[in-house]
Amino acid sequence: MSITRHLSEFAAETPTSRIPASALRMMQLSFLDWAAVGIAGRDEPVSRITRDMVLDEGGHPRASLIGHDARVPPRAAALSNGTTSHALDYDDTHFAHIGHPSVAVIPAALAVAEDLGADGAALQTAALIGVEASIRIGVWLGRSHYQTGFHQTATAGAFGAGLAAARLMGLDAQGCAMVLGLLATRASGLKSQFGTMGKPFNAGLAAANGVEAASLVARGFVANAEALESAQGFGPTHAGEKISSGLEGIGQEWLFESISHKFHACCHGLHAVLEAGLSLAPLDAGTIARIEVTTHPRWMTVCNQIAPMTGLGAKFSYGTVLAMQVLGHDTAVLDSYSDAVCADPAVQALRARVHVTADDSVAETATRLRVVLHDGTAHEATHDLNAPMTLEARQSKIQTKARSLLGDQRADAIWSLIAAQADAATFAATLK
Repeated sequence: MSITRHLSEFAAETPTSRIPASALRMMQLSFLDWAAVGIAGRDEPVSRITRDMVLDEGGHPRASLIGHDARVPPRAAALSNGTTSHALDYDDTHFAHIGHPSVAVIPAALAVAEDLGADGAALQTAALIGVEASIRIGVWLGRSHYQTGFHQTATAGAFGAGLAAARLMGLDAQGCAMVLGLLATRASGLKSQFGTMGKPFNAGLAAANGVEAASLVARGFVANAEALESAQGFGPTHAGEKISSGLEGIGQEWLFESISHKFHACCHGLHAVLEAGLSLAPLDAGTIARIEVTTHPRWMTVCNQIAPMTGLGAKFSYGTVLAMQVLGHDTAVLDSYSDAVCADPAVQALRARVHVTADDSVAETATRLRVVLHDGTAHEATHDLNAPMTLEARQSKIQTKARSLLGDQRADAIWSLIAAQADAATFAATLK
């Protein structure tokens, strides 16, 4: 059976009763995480520019925008909200395909659900179907797709967004296949945009493309339903490896349950070492002779800036974030990453003692940390972001993060609506 047929039947025919409560709970936690980072990022330049553009375009007001009272057409809302929710790069990640599922799928699902007047259960189920599909397609495309330069959040994410929208619209399996086929000629996004406004815009494009494709098919649009995988289709033309494990256990095993949420406001490649650092007893910077970090080779060119002088650069620097942590800066707080911190002599002195080496036997999600003191004593810790975490522990950490970004009252009110599966319009109203 082709991946198109698998995914189409999965999206259209999976009964809600067969979805594990644990997978749905994880989706609800990602809804809270998505809302918190989206609202916190509403005033970023890329958010304002994209929002202003869709407001200028106008159109029938049917879906809500993060950070604004106005309503716009669903595709426009998905574009703006997807971009805004990835503006801070503080959203969830799935390492099976190195992508950010929620920022591509939730904006598409929410825009369509609000337009259709869907209830919270339908919204959350559709979003879960969509994020699971995007991860599966990402695995099917394989690492070569990412290494060639395609941004999985935008490519695999668009397919997931389209299936989430299609489910809400009530499309059957053939309709879902048509959505995938149409998105094969529409999904796009390049890693060359990293470090620019183009990266969060990639998430917005994925969400908008998903809404667009599902809306067209719902109106009778016909495309090549096999264009995801056929000759000259998306996989073959986008360095896809067509890995069969992308289909294994679909509908029974939910890969989304191994999603990784960010609990530090920096590159996800730094999170494992920061978690390892938290497991050590507090250390006095003056007693530290050397800090040794062993990481997977892929992170050496991503987040190993040696001496950044900007707050943005600090988010991609092992030495800087470890110095910040030892010196008492809260790495979960956005404002901790500043030009002033990078210029602090204490931070500069300590980060110079951080030495990072690559070892391909270390998982991409893991890091080894060794802190050597002047008296020769060594403290060691390891952490893997894929290590099991109970839903209760994850909920506590995400709620703490949401409260730090939004304040206790607003964060708790949003969580209450999500947990109660409030209808899409009621939930969307909290994002303004």
